Amino acid sequence: MASGEPGDVGCYYFRFLPQKTFPFLSARETTSRLRQWSMLGRIEAQAFGFDQTFQAYRKDDFLLAFFKDPNVIPNLKLLSESSGQWITLGTEVKKIEAINVPCTQLSMSFFNRLYDEDIVRDSGHIVKCLDSFCDPFLISDELRKVLLEEDSEKYEIFSPPDREEFLFCLFKHLCLGGSLCQYEDVINPYLDTTKLIYKDLDSTGMCYPSTKHHEQTFSYFIVDPMKRHVNVLYHCFGVGEMS
Repeated sequence: MASGEPGDVGCYYFRFLPQKTFPFLSARETTSRLRQWSMLGRIEAQAFGFDQTFQAYRKDDFLLAFFKDPNVIPNLKLLSESSGQWITLGTEVKKIEAINVPCTQLSMSFFNRLYDEDIVRDSGHIVKCLDSFCDPFLISDELRKVLLEEDSEKYEIFSPPDREEFLFCLFKHLCLGGSLCQYEDVINPYLDTTKLIYKDLDSTGMCYPSTKHHEQTFSYFIVDPMKRHVNVLYHCFGVGEMS
C-alpha cells in the first residue's frame, strides 16, 4: 500500500521496461478464464529495471524509491475508482507499507492436500457445500470454504505460513475472482493459471493499489536481484470485461 504526497528518499533509480511482456496476459486460454472470473481488464503486469544491488532488509527504502521515481510515476498503471479507466500513479508517495511474501513453495504438489482432504475429487471436480457468505464472497464449495472460513473443519490443512506463500496467494486470488466471477466446477483451470502466472513473473490516504481496501485488490512486486528487474502484478477488484 502507498499513500500520497511527496517526501525525500535517496537510493535506487528505476527505468520502465515496456518491451517486457507477460504471455499470460495475451494467451487465449488465460484471457478466457480471466474473463469468466471477472478479472480481465482489471489485472496488469509491468516490468521495471533498477540500478543497484537489491537488499531484502532495505525493502521499504526500495519501494519508497520506486513510488517516488520519475520513471515510475507516469508509467505505473492502476484503475481509477471514479471512472474505472486505466490511469498512471501520477503522484509521489510519502509512506509505504510492504510485506515480505515468501516464495519457498515452487511446486504445484503444494496443492495435493486438496485431493487428500476430499475438497477436490480425484476427477478434479470441486466438492460442493451448502451456501454461506463470507462478505462479499458466496461460499458454495469446499474450496472457497477452506480459503475463507477460518472456523471451518479443514481450514488448517494450510498453515499460516502456507497461506503467506506467493503461490498460495496467487491461487486464492484466482479462485475468488472479481465481483461477477463465474466459478469453476473443476480445479485444473485455477491450478494451471496459477502456475502460468507464477512462471511468467519469474518465479495517509492510500493511493495504490487503490484508495479502497479489498482482499482482491492487490499488488505484488517480484524482485529479480540478478537481472535487477522488478515485475509488478496488479489487480483491482470489480467487474471485469465481459466480451
